[in-house]
Amino acid sequence: MYLFAIGVLIGIFLPLQTAINSRLRVSVISPFIASTISFSVGTVFLGILVTATHGVLIPSATLISNQPLWIWLGGILGIVFLTGNIFLFPHIGGVQTVIMPILGQILSSMLIDNFGLFYSSQHPLTLLRLCGAVLVFVGVIAAVALPSILHKDKLVAKTETRESPLLLFFWRLFGIITGSLSAIQTAINGHLGVILSSSINAAFFSFLIGTIFLWLIVLIKDRKNLKNLKNPQIIWWNWTGGLLGAIFVTGNSFLVPHLGTGVVTVIVLIGMIIGSLLVDHFGLFHSPKHPVQFTQISGIIIMIIGVGIIKLL
Repeated sequence: MYLFAIGVLIGIFLPLQTAINSRLRVSVISPFIASTISFSVGTVFLGILVTATHGVLIPSATLISNQPLWIWLGGILGIVFLTGNIFLFPHIGGVQTVIMPILGQILSSMLIDNFGLFYSSQHPLTLLRLCGAVLVFVGVIAAVALPSILHKDKLVAKTETRESPLLLFFWRLFGIITGSLSAIQTAINGHLGVILSSSINAAFFSFLIGTIFLWLIVLIKDRKNLKNLKNPQIIWWNWTGGLLGAIFVTGNSFLVPHLGTGVVTVIVLIGMIIGSLLVDHFGLFHSPKHPVQFTQISGIIIMIIGVGIIKLL
């Protein structure tokens, strides 16, 4: 049961990180620079932990060369997922920007478990597990979309857009794909943790590669905005998002070998929804306050029932 509690807890950390990075983005203007700072802080933090616990940062060249290339690409998949949401929002609106990637995460994680992809533990996709996954997705809709429809709060049920139906379809498909990449990243980092005998080391490599990739993007595309790092409006906690992200990735790497990609994905989703509600309800990190609705709590309960069906039945 403690593994489930860890999954929910690290899921809560992700919306907190998002809220922190959102405030940082306001100060530095560029979302890429905000993400780069977050990844860089997380990389340094994990590097210190790896050095303290294992003594060395980089495994032997033999170990690296004997593994398939994809095992080292988890950090890049994480960046695609992170950046993809930035591009999705103006095209399909806030609600669908949340729902489409989550749908991709659930579908992809179930397929990974069913076929044992990326050396994950194999868990056949039975009818009960499928019903549990459907319940989880229904719970997500209840927690994310239903309040906007019933209460007309901060989320807009229908986004005003001039996109053609075909373009909207492709943007939604893109959202599902980015969510799928997030689930693949979880599976890859879980197996990398087994290879390196350390979930912390796996998270470090994921962050390191992601950080290098982001710095290349910034230096090519956004170098002129680096001067905004001296903005006096940046306060100390604006720099802490990477710490939460590092804990999140490490927790995923630790949990996947024990629970499987599908179960970890849906448990973390519950934590993410809970964390989002906490951020909104209390206006954490200078976020706008939006009281929690009964429909959102009902959605979380439905998700928990879905997880129970997936794991216990």
